[in-house]
Amino acid sequence: MIKHRRIEGFGKYANVVVLKGEHIKVIDEQGTSLPDCPSLLKSLLAFTASAATGKHPAMNVLVQLAASMRAHSHGGALLVVPGGSEAWRSSIAQPILYSTAPAFAPLAELMKQDVEEDKERQWELAVRRSVDTIGGLTAVDGATIISDQYEVLAFGAKIRRPPGSLPVERWVVTEPIMGNESRVVQPTEHGGTRHLSAAQFVYDQRDALALVASQDGRFTIFAWSPCEDMVHAHRVDVLLM
Repeated sequence: MIKHRRIEGFGKYANVVVLKGEHIKVIDEQGTSLPDCPSLLKSLLAFTASAATGKHPAMNVLVQLAASMRAHSHGGALLVVPGGSEAWRSSIAQPILYSTAPAFAPLAELMKQDVEEDKERQWELAVRRSVDTIGGLTAVDGATIISDQYEVLAFGAKIRRPPGSLPVERWVVTEPIMGNESRVVQPTEHGGTRHLSAAQFVYDQRDALALVASQDGRFTIFAWSPCEDMVHAHRVDVLLM
């Protein structure tokens, strides 16, 4: 792999070129021009700037969570839902065995802190520990659910179809490499039951994201695409190596 150090110096290096088997994959910087591209994909593709905002613009927490999920090699699913909304519960089997009430919020609290320069290193280590804690929860059977403010709402959750919802029958798949063309696939053509349940969740909860790590190292971000009017699966494992 050829990597590029991020200007901010925090987080994983950005990949430029990946040699995978007999294939040379050149990362497509222009992938960020997708009109409905999730903020996570924008940040992963940003070689010289981060797409993160707020008090810590150099930090994209979802990127760090994705890397942590992939690192433990057990596979897992992370659902990111809007803070303050309860709509996601209709897509989760009840009762939830591991529900957190109140929400587990150490990472959320860290991201709200104003950090003095001489304490940045301590803060970064605390963030890494919190990220790895959440990443480890995704290894538990079922999905881990966090808010878009990084509060842990539940883990080990089972995804279900809400009453009256139709099953997701296809989704579009892309990979952020030069020469890649989008293709529409059937559920049996891309991943297993974890991918299917994540795609179903996004199909029913269109303001949510689903991050899915496979045991073989593949990593997919599922998001609803209003442009394509279907679930969009972004294969980003080449960016997380």
